Amino acid sequence: MKALVQRAVEARVRVDGRVVGEIGPGLCCLVGVTHDDDDASAAKLAAKLWHLRIFADGDGHMNRSVADTSGQVLVVSQFTLYGDTRKGRRPSFIAAAAPDEANRLIEVLVEELRRLGATVATGSFGANMAVELTNDGPVTLMLEV
Repeated sequence: MKALVQRAVEARVRVDGRVVGEIGPGLCCLVGVTHDDDDASAAKLAAKLWHLRIFADGDGHMNRSVADTSGQVLVVSQFTLYGDTRKGRRPSFIAAAAPDEANRLIEVLVEELRRLGATVATGSFGANMAVELTNDGPVTLMLEV
């Protein structure tokens, strides 16, 4: 699994103009799933997101996690993270997992984050989503497990 993680002041996802997921301060996570991913990959990514120390402590150092800050997590499925653009002008998505399995593993990720204690909002799998983000930082990281 791969995630583009952004520290957010706030973030939301709209589908057909309607908000389907929204968070306040926390993490906005665009998550892609590939063929080799499984439940263990989802659990590992959840733990990484929950404990990733990218929030400022009292001294202004990135030393606190979403677990430490009671922040929220927005998880948005993003198969295009596995887009291969090395050849030609159109991305190939061969590395992305099949939609049914990708959706299942995104759900496993979300449930594991909730089990760890996170407040989680989501997008709508397979929908044309408009993601709005007020980035805090800017802080953006790519995680891969």
